[in-house]
Amino acid sequence: QVQLVESGGGSVQAGGSLTLSCVASGFTYSSRCMGWFRQVPGKEREGVATISTYFSTRYAESVKGRFTISQDNTKNTLYLRMNSLQPEDTAMYYCAARQGGTYCSLQSPSFSYWGQGTQVTVSS
Repeated sequence: QVQLVESGGGSVQAGGSLTLSCVASGFTYSSRCMGWFRQVPGKEREGVATISTYFSTRYAESVKGRFTISQDNTKNTLYLRMNSLQPEDTAMYYCAARQGGTYCSLQSPSFSYWGQGTQVTVSS
């Protein structure tokens, strides 16, 4: 059973930065997709960024140039570095994973495992 534990959320002023971390365990496949999604109350969960085992990345248009997804496979840890944060980035951020595959879309139904979420709040 894959387990994901996020950390690093918090409150920051507009223009600030945060780094989210997600420690993963329980993978049984050599290839996987991992990603970050976010959700605000009353809206659908939105794909923010994904990364494959082979370090292929995808980003939502709204975060390109500001956010960077990365992974340290020696530590089984996924990161999301968020710069130039804006109030519209305020959301609950979730780490997600899928075993197998090399094409990692930004669509949440393609991911099987989810963390508990970490809140990011950006004030103006």
